[in-house]
Parts: sequence; C-alpha cells; structure tokens
Amino acid sequence: MRVCVIYPKSSSKKVITKEEWEKKLSEVKIRKEDMNKLVMNFLVTEGYVEAAEKFQMESGTQPDIDLGTITDRMAVRKAVQCGQVEDAIEKVNDLNPEILDTNPQLFFHLQQQRLIELIRSGQVEEALEFAQEELAPRGEENHAFLEELERTVALLAFEDTTNCPVGELLDISQRQKTASELNAAILTSQSHEKDPKLPSLLKMLIWAQNQLDEKASYPRINDLVNATLEEPVT
Repeated sequence: MRVCVIYPKSSSKKVITKEEWEKKLSEVKIRKEDMNKLVMNFLVTEGYVEAAEKFQMESGTQPDIDLGTITDRMAVRKAVQCGQVEDAIEKVNDLNPEILDTNPQLFFHLQQQRLIELIRSGQVEEALEFAQEELAPRGEENHAFLEELERTVALLAFEDTTNCPVGELLDISQRQKTASELNAAILTSQSHEKDPKLPSLLKMLIWAQNQLDEKASYPRINDLVNATLEEPVT
C-alpha cells in the first residue's frame, strides 16, 4: 500500500509592530470635511435634530435634507415606540401618503402592531374583530402575512404570555423593530439613505481585520469606542 503524507504549510505570520502600524496610519490622509459629513449623516439618519443643528453651526457642515423634516419623522417614530400606531399612521400620511400606499409590507406590519397593542391592553373582542376585518384579507393575498397574523393571534391563547412561544411580540423590541422599518421608509421617500454610513464602515473595519488576521499579526482595534490599538500577538 502506498501512503501519501501531507505536510502542513508553515503557519508563521508577518509581525507588524505598533510603531510600524502607527506610521502607516499617519500616512493615510483623511479630510476633516469628510469626517464631518459622516457625523452629520449619522445625526440626521438617527434623528438627533438638536445635535445636528448644533454641529451644523460649529462645523459649517450642511445636512443633505431639511432638518425640519427630522422632527416630523421622529414624531412618527416615537408614536410607534409608545404603542400609538394609529397616531403614527396619521402622521406619516400627513408627511407623504405614498409611503404606505406603495409599501404593503410596511402597512401590514403597522396594522399587526395595532393588533399587538389591542392584545396587550386586554381588548380581546376588539383584537379579534380587528384581525378579521383588517388583517385577514391581507393574509389571504400573502402567505407570509398569514403566518405573521397566525403568530400574533396565538397570543390570545395564553393567559401568561411570559411562557408563550410568541411572547416576544409583546416585547418593547417589537415596537422598536416596527418603528425602525417605518423610519427607514420615510428616509427612503426623502431620497436619503435608510441606514447611517458610520456603522457600515465599522462593519467593514471588522471584516478587513478578520481577513488580515489570516496573514499577519498586527495592532488590532478591538475597542471600537476608543479605537485603541492593541499590541500585536507574537
């Protein structure tokens, strides 16, 4: 019998010292104007209107949308987060009725959230009537909507929702999820990115570091908040 022996490749990596890495970083030139635009993009997208106004005054960076629209958008988002879905729908229709008219999935999720709020407040009869009149017809047209409706109505079968397999629908995080979806739709209607650029850049940094880990030992940034360079592992 012939035996084939495969020898492992050398696992040695190039080691880049902290001094060398900092020198390379210092050679990368980033304009302050670009950094300011990133900050403004984050403030506008996340709805920090007062911070955006102050940053505009201090840095001279112009936002790419009217800051006045942020207040209206945040009012819509806050209404959903507080469980006032009908108020949120009215407000978003005042902003732009086409947002819900052209997004059936978003409208269904808002109606689903209305149903969840009725169940949360113990209005069982009202919840069943609302589900039958407003959500069931949409479920007949869309199988995914029907599954979500069935999950939501299942809440009514449990007196103790803490042990309910779909109890997470009553969590505040569900309101946040619906509010974020609506916020993204409003931003898209205003020709603005639905997500801020800064988190995407951080995700890209993590991906790039993971790729580089396979080839070299270098000063990683593990603390993204303080951007601290760690000593390379030798």
